[in-house]
Amino acid sequence: MTTPAEPRGLAKAVADRLLKAKRLNALLTPARELRQALEAQAKGAHPSGVLYGMPVAVKDNICTLEFTTTCGSKILEGYRSPYEATVVTKLKAAGALIAGKTNCDEFAMGSSTEHSAYGRTYHPLEKARVPGGSSGGSAALVAAGAVPAALGSDTGGSVRQPASFCGVVGIKPTYGRVSRYGLVAFGSSLDQIGVFGRSVHDAARVLSVISGRDPRDSTCENRDPLRLPTVPESLQGFVIGIPREYFPPDLDPGVRRACERAIRLLKELGAAVREVSLPHTPYAIPTYYIIAPAEASSNLARYDGVRYGPRFNGAADVRALYRSTRGEGFGPEVRRRILVGTYVLSSGYYEAYYRKAQQVRALIAQDFRHVFDRGVDLVFTPTAPSPAFKAGEKLDDPVAMYLADIFTVTANLSGLPAMSLPIGRVKGLPVGGQFIGQAFMEDDMIEAAYALERAVPATEEA
Repeated sequence: MTTPAEPRGLAKAVADRLLKAKRLNALLTPARELRQALEAQAKGAHPSGVLYGMPVAVKDNICTLEFTTTCGSKILEGYRSPYEATVVTKLKAAGALIAGKTNCDEFAMGSSTEHSAYGRTYHPLEKARVPGGSSGGSAALVAAGAVPAALGSDTGGSVRQPASFCGVVGIKPTYGRVSRYGLVAFGSSLDQIGVFGRSVHDAARVLSVISGRDPRDSTCENRDPLRLPTVPESLQGFVIGIPREYFPPDLDPGVRRACERAIRLLKELGAAVREVSLPHTPYAIPTYYIIAPAEASSNLARYDGVRYGPRFNGAADVRALYRSTRGEGFGPEVRRRILVGTYVLSSGYYEAYYRKAQQVRALIAQDFRHVFDRGVDLVFTPTAPSPAFKAGEKLDDPVAMYLADIFTVTANLSGLPAMSLPIGRVKGLPVGGQFIGQAFMEDDMIEAAYALERAVPATEEA
């Protein structure tokens, strides 16, 4: 534990660790700015805080006062928020140090962190591969040991999928458990701020600090902060469902083996394991990629060169200003999703696409309720259908990229808590297993993860 008397040494040690990971292109904050901000924070950090001295990196779509907030986009290059996110305020109050802003897919739209305007982030174990996305920068820094924990955002799996690819723990809380005030909106009914950690305990500890009510966010539930469960001796009394739809014939064989081993360990720990069905799972990806772009097209309408974004010279009228600002400021993936979202919300197509997607979303949520009503406490699945793929492999095929989130989007559509933890490796690359829990019952999910983490050989080949 760092003593209160050494803030300068603490700041230097944190900055040095982060800058050693510069090769990953995971941190967007310049070195000098990082050192100055860390030293100022270390001097003001209260030594009695439960996270005193813990450096926590923050995804670049979460507002901070000390650093710019660009969302990985040229349209917000150099933007400094006049306020900070509630989660950042809570971290500081607990004594944590905000350790810079991490690279991400532009406006959190992507599954590989290849869509950042500031270059792609590299996988911490194999440079030719992606760290996942959109919170790939946060995952890579935690996996590289630069920070013990980091914040990301999870709209369709953007915390859990990179956690799986990088071999760390990633938690997406229940929708409404953590305030979204200060999170730059992508899909407002789907977004949640989540946590990465080197261990279940690190991630859960940070989550307990940032959770709880916030009057500035009307979607944040009026609940007390999460209480951390104790590490269990066994999982006796737990009933864990294994949904058959999450183990298709084309699932990567190594991922299947790692999950089967994890399921055997859950049984050995005393849990009752039973097969369940979530029949509307096959419709999750098309449902998500109607609802999320629709909400994105609405949320990103403010970036027009008038309210937000640069005003390019030479625009003859407002229409030309909008065209130049968005054409030069947004990258291709963001433009693609805005176009899709605007289309599905347009007159004549709203009923056929958006309303239908919302109806299917309700059916997906109903599937989970039926499973939990039948006595199942948690659902266990693969986090991703494969280990980390190679950079550039899916850039020319957006649908293939979207399918990387096939096992994670259901938790966002249903508003349920979910987390990924390492359960082995395939050809040296990490593989994650996913728990999905009942709403506001993160403690059960974390308790099971504690037990599995202790039992599973996370670095052993599956």
